[in-house]
This record gives sequence, structure tokens and C-alpha cells, in this order.
Amino acid sequence: MVSTIQVTWQLSGFGDEIDDDPAVQIAVLQALGANHIEVRSAWGTNIVDLSDEQLQALAALLSEKGMKVSAIASPIGKVDVSLPVEHEVERLRRAVNAAQVLDAKYIRIFSFYYGESVQVDSIRDAVMERMLSLAAVAEEAGVILLHENEKDIFGDVPDRVLDIIETVNSPALKVAWDAANFVQVGVKPFDEGYAKLRPHLEYLQVKDALFANGHVTPAGEGDGDLLKTVEALKSDGYQGFASLEPHLAGAHGLGGFSGPTAFGIAARAFAKVTAEAGVQTA
Repeated sequence: MVSTIQVTWQLSGFGDEIDDDPAVQIAVLQALGANHIEVRSAWGTNIVDLSDEQLQALAALLSEKGMKVSAIASPIGKVDVSLPVEHEVERLRRAVNAAQVLDAKYIRIFSFYYGESVQVDSIRDAVMERMLSLAAVAEEAGVILLHENEKDIFGDVPDRVLDIIETVNSPALKVAWDAANFVQVGVKPFDEGYAKLRPHLEYLQVKDALFANGHVTPAGEGDGDLLKTVEALKSDGYQGFASLEPHLAGAHGLGGFSGPTAFGIAARAFAKVTAEAGVQTA
């Protein structure tokens, strides 16, 4: 049954899942009705590695096209926890600079990989030390870090994500919800994670996946409880971003990739979910 009460969320998407060229990224997203873009890379270069000149060129292009940035999709924390604290602090400072140039409030981060032979509990203190340092940088800069529940990092399941958020206890560290990633680590996203993490949920990343094989699917076609989650977010007043991260055409060196056609399939699948839930996107 379609809800009669309408709310509007801001639609965004990972531009480099469409193409390396930000002009193409913007054109496709705007054709799909989005006025925001999530920036992970441009011209084949990761956001934290773009030169000042490239950042200025990107900012000018976005301004010319009337496109705003929903978040900086940084790789911060997507490294082994054994690296020194300063390694990611310095990279975060570059991400902060990008956020300031591109007028973005949010920076997506992770909570560190660990080796196969390492017990996850044994790295907790090291993770918290690093997350506290990252949050301190964010607080000083006036940006908000969004922790993504990537598989194979410390914060891959709801209990450990909550542990990070509560331990760091910073207004500059919030949750980015990724249902597909939860499915890929055997978690039922809504039943096992939503109630715990909703108080800290600041940003919705849109992709789905299957329990059977971990394969990513368009929204609503997997086991990620996308409809249930969207309905719950709507009912409790969520008014933030929904950022498409389809991962429908394999991967490349900078992260997941879809291409324009598959990205369009993903957008239309999510539109079906939001329409059923009574959520509009703009």
C-alpha cells in the first residue's frame, strides 16, 4: 500500500560509479533527478589526491552546472590498523580541505582493516585511538564524519559500529547506513541494526545484496530490507540524503563501478522503493 503522506529526501550518488569524467557524472545524475553528487574521485584520481588546481576546477564545474556535493567519499580508515595514527590524520586533513573547497558538510570514513589471523577484539583500543583522533580533526574543521559499515573492518556489524560511536562520543562522528554491506557480513540490516543505530544515523547509502552469495543488487531486489528501512526512516522524520552506490558492474581501483546504464537501473529501482514508501527524492 502506498503511503499518502509525502516527504522529500535529497538524492545523490557516487559520481565515479558512472564515469571518470565529472562532467559525465553530473550529467547522468541530473538526468536521474539528483541535485547532489557524492565525490570519491574525479578524472580517475581519488579525492584526497586531487591537486589544489583540480579541486578548484571541480568546484567551478559543479557551480557552473548547479550541482552541490552531499559528501566527500574519502578512503580514510580503509587501511590496516597497524599504520600509525598520523597516516590517516594527515589524509583526513586533505579530505577536509576538499570538503571546504567543494562546500560539503560530510566526509565518509571507515574503521580500519585487520589481518586474517588477528582477533577483532584485539584491535579495539587501536581503532578507538584512531577514531578519536579523526573526530578531533573533524570537530576542529566543522565537518561531520560518516562511518560506513564496510565488510572486514572493525565496524562491520551493528554492535561494533555502536561501540565506536558511543566510545568516541563526538558530534562530528555519525553513521552512514549501508544495507548491502551488512548483508555481506551476515547481518539482517533492519532487524539487527536499525533500532541500535537509528539515533546516530545521518546518511543513507543505497545498495542492496543477497545473503546467498553476497552479490550486490538494485535496491529492493536483495535481502537488505530497503523498503522496511525507508518506511521506518520516513516515519521517524529522516530528512537527509539518499546516495546511490550501486556497485552493479564490478569494481575498479578506486571502488565500485556501475557505468551510466547500470546506474540508471539502480536509480529506477530505488525510485520504486521510495514511491511505495511515500518518499519523494529531489
